[in-house]
Amino acid sequence: MLLGTLILLAWLALWLWGESPYGRYLSHHTLGEVRGGGLLMLVFIAGWTLMTVAMMLPTSLPLIVLFRALVQRRRDRQQLVALLLTGYLLIWTLFGALVYAGDAVLHALAEPGGWLQANAWLLGAGTLVLAGLYQFTPLKYHCLDKCRSPLGFITEHWRGRDEHRQALRLGLYHGLFCMGCCWSLMLLMFAVGVGNLGWMLMLGAIMAVEKNMPWGRRLSAPLGVALLGWGLALIVAGGLAPWTL
Repeated sequence: MLLGTLILLAWLALWLWGESPYGRYLSHHTLGEVRGGGLLMLVFIAGWTLMTVAMMLPTSLPLIVLFRALVQRRRDRQQLVALLLTGYLLIWTLFGALVYAGDAVLHALAEPGGWLQANAWLLGAGTLVLAGLYQFTPLKYHCLDKCRSPLGFITEHWRGRDEHRQALRLGLYHGLFCMGCCWSLMLLMFAVGVGNLGWMLMLGAIMAVEKNMPWGRRLSAPLGVALLGWGLALIVAGGLAPWTL
């Protein structure tokens, strides 16, 4: 119940943020206009973390529910679940910080000549192609299989000794494999804007199906083909076709 409320509040906060004058801090397309220091990075990371809570926690509910059942009889069960979530969200927050830093470097290198502004469509096309290609890699499937077996994952990484430390480690490990499975799809969210609720709903649903439905593993290859086709179509069209929602 509490976790569901947290997820709903994250969606609500992102919607309100996106509708406010500060919504531009969530958008990759306007980051170049407002970027100006570490404070802006912290604001963006806050939005990214909200997006992770809204999109990625629902995909990991089977593992979270199983872990909560495992520690149900412990007095510190709430602390253990909180540590699990902290480790998981920390991995995704670090990923968001790395992506932000990489984008800042890209802008610094490309903006002096005006290339990035003139060829902004190419970033979207390149992100789509990268995400499509990654869908076919062994690493993608290795991480996906780990995410699709929550009971086996907990059994592998939870020993019940030094519980607080192990709960945090379990969250960190699960976050790493979840990121290994879904980082390229989350990169699309950076490109279209962290506050884009339409993309969040669509990609969140796709990742939830991939990770949790019995037939979800078979979705990866068709999704890769679709992303590759979309990205290549944009490249062929020379950036004339719109690709954001």
